Amino acid sequence: MPVTSNFLIRPAIEEDAPVIFSLIKELAEYEHLSHEVVASVKDIRKTLFGKRPFAETLIGEVERNPVSFALFFYNFSTFLGKPGIYLEDLYVQPEHRGKGFGSKMLAHIAALAKERNCGRFEWSVLNWNSAAIRTYEKLDATPMKEWILYRLSGEALDRLADKTG
Repeated sequence: MPVTSNFLIRPAIEEDAPVIFSLIKELAEYEHLSHEVVASVKDIRKTLFGKRPFAETLIGEVERNPVSFALFFYNFSTFLGKPGIYLEDLYVQPEHRGKGFGSKMLAHIAALAKERNCGRFEWSVLNWNSAAIRTYEKLDATPMKEWILYRLSGEALDRLADKTG
């Protein structure tokens, strides 16, 4: 049985912005996407703790040391007529993996979803991340194989946005 008794999950506060940013950079390195990180601590502070926060963040700690984070926000299901929670990122530092901390964070967010009357809790996973996929399958999460994720960013986003006039 994984040891999770010394693991504490708490909502992030503005003073956590540097820690969150550091964990984001670690996640990007793990996913081989460091070249895509253009955010800064200032961006994290403004978008997560500013006048209009765009997402919520949880910090997972062992003996008051941050070892993981989860960042999520609301989406909406028109079919259910309810909000949902979309988990953008979940990261546990390598030396703390295999102890159940990621599953604890997922369970915490699932409880928030239920408490907030959400109809869904969703996320994406890179297709090569077999350890994460195994964890999600153990939780009875269902892969949405009939859906294809599309993204507009950078110049493609600019071009489409310019078509409004």
